[in-house]
Amino acid sequence: TERPKPKVTIKPDHHVFRGETVTLRCDIYDGGVTSWRYNWYKDGSTSVFSERQEHTFSSVTESDAGKYSCSGTETGRSRRSQHSDEVTLTVSVPRAVLSVSPQKWLTEGDPVTLNCEVNGSSTGWTFSWFTETFSSGIRNDYELLSDSSRGAGGKYTVSSADLNHTGVYVCRAERDKTAVYTTYSNTQPLWVTGVSPPVSLIISPSRTQHFTSVSLSLSCEDQSNSDGWTVRRYTDSGRLEDCSSLRWRSQTGSTCTIRSTITSDTGVYWCQSESGENYHPVNITVHCESVFLFLFISLTVYNQYTGLLNKSRIYCSAVYIHIQPYQTSELISIKMDHSSRIKLQR
Repeated sequence: TERPKPKVTIKPDHHVFRGETVTLRCDIYDGGVTSWRYNWYKDGSTSVFSERQEHTFSSVTESDAGKYSCSGTETGRSRRSQHSDEVTLTVSVPRAVLSVSPQKWLTEGDPVTLNCEVNGSSTGWTFSWFTETFSSGIRNDYELLSDSSRGAGGKYTVSSADLNHTGVYVCRAERDKTAVYTTYSNTQPLWVTGVSPPVSLIISPSRTQHFTSVSLSLSCEDQSNSDGWTVRRYTDSGRLEDCSSLRWRSQTGSTCTIRSTITSDTGVYWCQSESGENYHPVNITVHCESVFLFLFISLTVYNQYTGLLNKSRIYCSAVYIHIQPYQTSELISIKMDHSSRIKLQR
């Protein structure tokens, strides 16, 4: 008679998240046999890793992902089943994704909603909400919102934004009735401006666009001339920092001084009170200073060319000059560093 072919099932699903409980089951349907010894195989290997009808991973990890199959041998006899078809188990890290609607820059009184979702899954999650208090690229610190529970369904809605809603937010989700958590989500800043904030961020020189290698002063000024304010910033690279924690920067009282600006100083700056409230966000941009030169230059490259400088791209660390020689379509590139040395590039 034809040997029976087993069938593999995976519960709760073929695609699960790290930390969940997963059970593999091998069923062999043959009316004449009631007792089987089972063999489990992974990824085409001939090595048996389990001999039970059901094999359970109590807390599955990425290393448990793979293609599983089974076979059976009749207990006490030599009759064997066929090999089952392979069934694939996929294990991934659950990741929370945070977005904002309608926008991150708000005027006091505007409504705003933060939306948190889990990639690849839409149900069975409870959400928690945090503000990021520090981020250095190495370490991230978070503080649970006091009213986090009202966003448990995945939406944290503020019907009328207050000035102190300014901050950098993240979310996280927990699988209901399990110990499965997502990673912390991407950061989502909210910047709330108003007519009469309790403190003003004063910038000197008084503009929001600055060049590199200049001194920049930022002061938090309130009506009582209090020194209890800290200048904080959230850079374009996602770093959240105090002025006093930065190299080449210092804070005296409520004034932060950047002694020599660089492009990575670009970001949003604001004032934080001793109790942690945030006010008066200002977007500051630091540019490289551009210089455009028009001149004739002579070079010897295999032949003598006299070229006309036709394009200049100036960077903070180097100057790149492109020269289009007369009577040729070949483009020659010259690199000039701050020591005025010139290197020819083709």
